[in-house]
Amino acid sequence: MSIVGPRRAGKTYYFFQLMKPVKGVSLYLDFEDSSLLTVKFDEVLEIVNLFAEITGREPENIFLDEIQNMDNWETAVRTLLDRTQYNIFVTGSSSKLLSREIATQLRGRSLTYVLLPFSFSEFLNAKKVELKNVFTKIEKAKIKKWLREYLELGGFPEIVLKEEREKILKEYFDTIFFRDFVERHELKSLDIARFIFSFVFQNFSSEISVNKIVNFLKSEGKKFGKNTVYSYIEKLQDTQAVFFVNMISGTVYVKESWPRKVYICDPGISTLFRFSDDTGRLMENAVFLELKRMQNERPILDIYYYRDYQQREVDFVLKEELAVKQLIQVTYAADRTEIGKREVEALLKVSSEFECKNLCIITGDYESELKVKDKTIMCIPLWKWLIRKQRF
Repeated sequence: MSIVGPRRAGKTYYFFQLMKPVKGVSLYLDFEDSSLLTVKFDEVLEIVNLFAEITGREPENIFLDEIQNMDNWETAVRTLLDRTQYNIFVTGSSSKLLSREIATQLRGRSLTYVLLPFSFSEFLNAKKVELKNVFTKIEKAKIKKWLREYLELGGFPEIVLKEEREKILKEYFDTIFFRDFVERHELKSLDIARFIFSFVFQNFSSEISVNKIVNFLKSEGKKFGKNTVYSYIEKLQDTQAVFFVNMISGTVYVKESWPRKVYICDPGISTLFRFSDDTGRLMENAVFLELKRMQNERPILDIYYYRDYQQREVDFVLKEELAVKQLIQVTYAADRTEIGKREVEALLKVSSEFECKNLCIITGDYESELKVKDKTIMCIPLWKWLIRKQRF
């Protein structure tokens, strides 16, 4: 099993939770521990043998935490897997541990899951809020209050459970930037790296273009190659702190080209850059993260967005295999009059184009079913959508 996700999302704690019910002897190795920083891939088996020699028991379960810090980690894991008596559990904050990469490296012998900071349901559980099927008006008001805090400060476990939140978030940002982005990839231009990193976090839930970044850097008099920007942006995704969503199209070239929409692993870090309320963008980012979590249970689920030449946009197009399963718009609407005409028209247009009848508008606080032409659009408040077990 491989657990991949951003730094400080709770991967290590999840490891400890896994250890308790697991039968047999377990060995845990943390590759962020200073004593293991110099360990090479061919020495891991020696550590396992040393453990057996000291304890007199062969480990049945081996937990390797933040394994991306070891060069050629794939070889070490593959060697251990070849010894069939071991159950291997791996965590990392690198996209190279994602299913496509790890399936290639480990010959399809691994299940990969993405672990993100607390979902809203987990956030409420940490706040000891009981989730029920029916809520009183007072309970709904309290949940909406908690949602505002969740959207503002995010779901990093340490942030949810401790004080001095802004200081902790700044430390997270700096650590991800320097350790997971600059140092891991040995980036040469710190100025360009810092600008790209900050730019992405400032423009979450927005469509961004490589050309836009390039033109701005040129206006600042910075000399670099265009390929450098492309390279840095691709490496930025490896931190698992940033996710890019492609525009849906039947053409592979269009799907893989720019512009793309960008989302961040947790809205809390964006507080370091935000100058306004940004509730709409925070809501959209929260929806994306929940869809990202859904991919753990539905691995063939693909997330896209739609935009045409008339700038009609659908925030999320959910596709499984060849079929579009659901279209989602996100808006800070509190009643019917605040739902924009363009949002509805875009849903109807894309619904016809992709033959999808499952249409949803996630709102700030409006719940109803809209009958438009021959289509039904379900409107549901964000707080309710986030805690629902079945979404489509």
